[in-house]
Amino acid sequence: MSVATTYGDINQRTAVWAEGTMLEHAKPILVLDNFGDVKPLPKNKADTITFRRPVPYTVSTTQLVEGVTPAPKQISYEDVSVQMGQYGDVIEISDKVQDMNEDPVLANAAMLAGEQAAETKELILWGVLRAGTNVFYSGTGTPTTRAQVNSTITLNLQRAVVRALKSQRARTITTMVSPSPKFGTEAVAPAFVAFGHTDCEQDIRDMDGFTPTERYGNFSPISDYEVGKVEGVRYILSPVLEPFLGAGSGTLNGMVSAGAANVDVYPLIFISKNCYGTVPLKGAGSMNPSVINPGTISKSDPLGQRGYVGWKMYFASLILNEAWINRVEVGVTDLT
Repeated sequence: MSVATTYGDINQRTAVWAEGTMLEHAKPILVLDNFGDVKPLPKNKADTITFRRPVPYTVSTTQLVEGVTPAPKQISYEDVSVQMGQYGDVIEISDKVQDMNEDPVLANAAMLAGEQAAETKELILWGVLRAGTNVFYSGTGTPTTRAQVNSTITLNLQRAVVRALKSQRARTITTMVSPSPKFGTEAVAPAFVAFGHTDCEQDIRDMDGFTPTERYGNFSPISDYEVGKVEGVRYILSPVLEPFLGAGSGTLNGMVSAGAANVDVYPLIFISKNCYGTVPLKGAGSMNPSVINPGTISKSDPLGQRGYVGWKMYFASLILNEAWINRVEVGVTDLT
């Protein structure tokens, strides 16, 4: 039986290549992961990660008394913890495919694994963010539930969301995770950021005051998926960020409905600085590749007919401050 190593039956140099290939194809897919508070999980430190934040002081409006020192206060902290989960998958390659296929099978498998890992992480994070407690609904009248949603995003609705964020002293996004392979952050022009599905693009473009990315002028897009901005909100849309199909109103009102019975509801998640936390996909050891080439003889495969390309990673995400993240549930115009 062959002796397994951390990377299967490849050496460290090939493993670094495999991991780099996976990350190269993962980076363009990642949008949500780039704006959370990043806290990598140290090795051999259990499976729970904790974010700490200082508790703000109340405003001091009492006048000082001459010669009397006010009672000193101490700094207190709140802990917000989440348990890590482990995710991964395996792709099988037969010896016949490896020997006779003209395509670079190993490179293609590494590419697909990287894309799969990225989409896995985005969907898990999307599930966390769209489960936040602060929600606005777009619909006829004054909708109060998802089942009443049957209209698109509007400028007034966006303004209501931004007003709610500002009233809670939410701060605009000013940094993001750097797209370089090395872990780090880079500065971006201050703004609130909204995430949603690409189906929302036309309705966002139809909003009063929409500015497309190509007309930004002195500042650059913060994502390949950014479509533009409206006032102080920048919109990033990805096909990975799925809607609630058929969860809206039975009165379609010209909105998209996959089943032609109820409106499909699309969440738009408005975020501010420090509103959620995540563990990065980038960085040494955050995603581990493994490759077993076809032709490797073992007790379970005595003829060496099968090979495998796999990946695994630890990941967790959580909302750090519910008051600083808002969800808007909207329909999208049926363009057909």
